[in-house]
Amino acid sequence: MKTFKDTIDNFFKWVKGTELVELNEIDVAEDPVRPELDLQFRTTYGRKIYGLKYEDKIEGIICIAYCNDVPQSVRELDIISQNAHLQDNEDTVVAYTVWSRKRGAGKEIMEKLLAHIKENKKIKRAVTLSPLTPMATHFHIRNGAKLIQHNPTTQNFEYLL
Repeated sequence: MKTFKDTIDNFFKWVKGTELVELNEIDVAEDPVRPELDLQFRTTYGRKIYGLKYEDKIEGIICIAYCNDVPQSVRELDIISQNAHLQDNEDTVVAYTVWSRKRGAGKEIMEKLLAHIKENKKIKRAVTLSPLTPMATHFHIRNGAKLIQHNPTTQNFEYLL
């Protein structure tokens, strides 16, 4: 029983001790979803990389693009985020990749990101550009998102703000 209690206590200490931080660089080869997208793609035209930091370690990573529409492909994400950035009319956050280095970090970084973007009054929607995999589907559904669109090579889920 003590081991179980210690495990629960450590988990809550971890959750309370994590913070969302913006990252300037990552090893893109570590990305299991979209390793082909280089660092420049991930950091230009209003695109951002966030990490879930705990005790000087990054436990999870999420890449987002500020858009004004819901893209159906990475190519559309590129075009839509560029246009929204240049026109300064971003109202939708699109998470296009998320991964974790520690169990539970994916869920935690998504929760921290949603809390962060709720503070931005311009942002009206939080959606994903997810691969057509059971893992992506289960992750987003389990974390409260709703499937809004099924595309030829991707799917979009929406999180309520």
